[in-house]
Amino acid sequence: MSVSSPNPLAPSWLELPADANALPASVWSHNAERSTDGELLIAGVGAENLAAEFGTPLYVVDEADVRDRARGIRDSFDREFARVGTTVKVYYAGKAFLSTQVAAWMIDDGLNIDVCSGGELAVALAGGAPAARLGLHGNNKSLGEIDRAVSVGLGAIVLDSLIEIERVADAAARHSRVQGVRLRVNSGVHASTHEYLATAREDQKFGIPLADVPATVALIRARPELEFLGLHSHIGSQIFESDGFAEAARRLFAVHVELLADGPVPELNLGGGFGIAYTSADVALPIDVLAANLADAVAGLAAEFGVDVPVIAIEPGRSIIGPSTTTLYTVGTIKDVLVSTVPEPVERPESVEGPESVERPGASTSSATGAVRKYVSVDGGMSDNIRPALYAADYSARIANRSSDADAALVRVAGKHCESGDIVVHADYLPGDVAPGDLLAVPATGAYGWAMASNYNYLGRAPVVAVRDGVARIIVRGETEADLLSRDAGLENNA
Repeated sequence: MSVSSPNPLAPSWLELPADANALPASVWSHNAERSTDGELLIAGVGAENLAAEFGTPLYVVDEADVRDRARGIRDSFDREFARVGTTVKVYYAGKAFLSTQVAAWMIDDGLNIDVCSGGELAVALAGGAPAARLGLHGNNKSLGEIDRAVSVGLGAIVLDSLIEIERVADAAARHSRVQGVRLRVNSGVHASTHEYLATAREDQKFGIPLADVPATVALIRARPELEFLGLHSHIGSQIFESDGFAEAARRLFAVHVELLADGPVPELNLGGGFGIAYTSADVALPIDVLAANLADAVAGLAAEFGVDVPVIAIEPGRSIIGPSTTTLYTVGTIKDVLVSTVPEPVERPESVEGPESVERPGASTSSATGAVRKYVSVDGGMSDNIRPALYAADYSARIANRSSDADAALVRVAGKHCESGDIVVHADYLPGDVAPGDLLAVPATGAYGWAMASNYNYLGRAPVVAVRDGVARIIVRGETEADLLSRDAGLENNA
């Protein structure tokens, strides 16, 4: 492949690749590679075979990669916090993607699971997760969800408001149980992330303000049906540095120590939100480094305040399932669009360790005009990945059925929905001979792709397959038109 000049419409962070067929290791699952004839293989299964058997769009989960990442996070945090004299509870954040099979993997690999609704709770239980190894989140848990969680013996419920103290305690009394609870605290720490992904700002729906924590915990302790486990914090998502977690820990630790005067506070939950690479420009903090940094921070705070290091809990989701999954599409139409005016550059913000990957890309600093952007439309879009439209999230793309020596061309991968914002990949370079019928692969789609999927324009939600050692198997069936129509009561009314 010869290297042409960068397109002036390309965002400044996007480098012209020496090879637009290459699969950057930081972005793709560990078992993704090119075959000798250029086809994308994931865990030994070819993209063409996957598309032929299961159709597209298709979520392809590299099972060994998921499980390796889960065990890797567990092992790193176990090792680093054992070094400072405590233990860690690792909860897989099921909101990223949950199925009965994924629940079984997480439990088998020594993780707990965090759920946020009655539906997620049902899936985790159906996947064989012991109730004692589950936690329930949510700012507006229904009475039914609370009652079910208590009745099955859930390990922990995270209280998000004053009213939930009474609701959970009353449910525990009905079921003659003592229910473990954590209190979600709004630490005020602002993670370097998209506005909609930040969950510890003062003016938002989650948690209790720090100043109100002592009085709130007193109310919890006044209910004999509740066991206060500790404080919980979640400062945001897609975070590439450890400083925000350390600052949140410092703010919570001061209150944690104050609470110790009136009773035990066995745990401190620092949440999740660990970032991953969606493009080759993203530099995620290695989990080993993050674990070591947080262990040092917590140990330093314990020494400073003169208390024992509490049990630590964390809730990774995206960092486990995100990089493991690739979405396959089929290319439909292609348009070369002449753009006469290049927009002003818009830089992505940078965190301590690397650039964020959630801001809409801007143009380069070139003032050239008359540049061409190639629009490549695929058979999915915002119904299988809403994040580019919702957060202006960036993704990468590669031709999956072949490699090519054609010069690289700047592309925008668009979906098929009736929205101008229906973009799958805002900007990447593909071989310029990308053509209708090609398979296109978008990596790092495991987190929130299927979980946020919809039936917009009456598209059925895509299936999910797990691949391992050259074998593919369905773990979530796709929806057919018959499935969609089966819910339409008008058919019965018109009969």
